[in-house]
Amino acid sequence: MVFWEGYLSDETMGIISPVVVYWLYAGFYHILPPLDNYRLHTRKEEAKNVVPIPTVIKGVLLQQSIQATVAYLLFWVNNSMLRSSEVEVQPSFPIQLLQFIVAMLVTDAWQYFGHRYLHQNKFLYKHIHSLHHKMVVPYAFGTFYNHPLEGLFLDTFGGVASMLISGMTARTSVFFFSFSIIKAIDDHSGLWLPGYNLFHLFPSNPAYHDIHHYGGIKYNYAQPFFTFWDKLYGTHMPYTVVKRPGGGFEVRPLNHNKASAISG
Repeated sequence: MVFWEGYLSDETMGIISPVVVYWLYAGFYHILPPLDNYRLHTRKEEAKNVVPIPTVIKGVLLQQSIQATVAYLLFWVNNSMLRSSEVEVQPSFPIQLLQFIVAMLVTDAWQYFGHRYLHQNKFLYKHIHSLHHKMVVPYAFGTFYNHPLEGLFLDTFGGVASMLISGMTARTSVFFFSFSIIKAIDDHSGLWLPGYNLFHLFPSNPAYHDIHHYGGIKYNYAQPFFTFWDKLYGTHMPYTVVKRPGGGFEVRPLNHNKASAISG
C-alpha cells in the first residue's frame, strides 16, 4: 500500500508527481541559506548566465505540460489494452528493483546518444540544445530548461522508453521518475556537498556535469546515473574537486590535452 492509495490512481500520481517533486525539491535548494562554501562557481561566474529566471520558469512549465500530456496518453493506451476484468498486479520487490536498474540503463543510453547528437549536429545545437547551455552555471530549478523539442525527445520519449522496456507498472514509475528528477536536480545544483551521499553514490554528479556545462561541452555527456558510455566512446573527462581560495569548490580537468582543448 502507498500513501495515495484510495485518493488518487497510480496513473494520476504518475502524471502529477514529477511536477510536484521537481518544484518541491528544486525549491528546497533555493530556500536553503547561502551555501557559498559549497558552490562550484563564484557569484561572478554565475552572472555569465544569459537567460532570465522568469524565462527559465516558463520554459520548465511548458516542458512539464508536454510531459504530463504524453504520460496521460501512455497510461490511457495501457489501460485500454487491459481487459475490463484485469487488474495491474504490482510485482515483487526484487522484480521492481530489477526494473529500476533496467530503466536506469535505458535512460542513460537514451540520454547519452541523444545528448551527444544534439552537440555534434551543428544545426540542432544552434537552434535547439544551445538554449539549455545559456545556463553556463546551472542551478536547481533550471534543470529542465530546454527547447520544447529537446524536452520531448530527450526527456519525455526517453522516459517512455525506460518505462516500456523495463516493464514497470504505473506505481513503480512514480518512484522511478521521482528519483530520476531528484538526481537530475542534484546534478544541476551547482553545489558540492561532501557529506551528501547521493552525490557520491553515482559517478555522474554535479562535478562531473559541471565539466560539460562550464566549457567542456564536448565531454561528459552522460547523465543522470552512470558514466560508462563516455568512457567507452572517448568523451570522458576525468576531474578533481579542490577547495577554492576564498571559499567554495572548483572542478579541475585532469587530462591535460582535453583541458587544453577546453581552454582553447
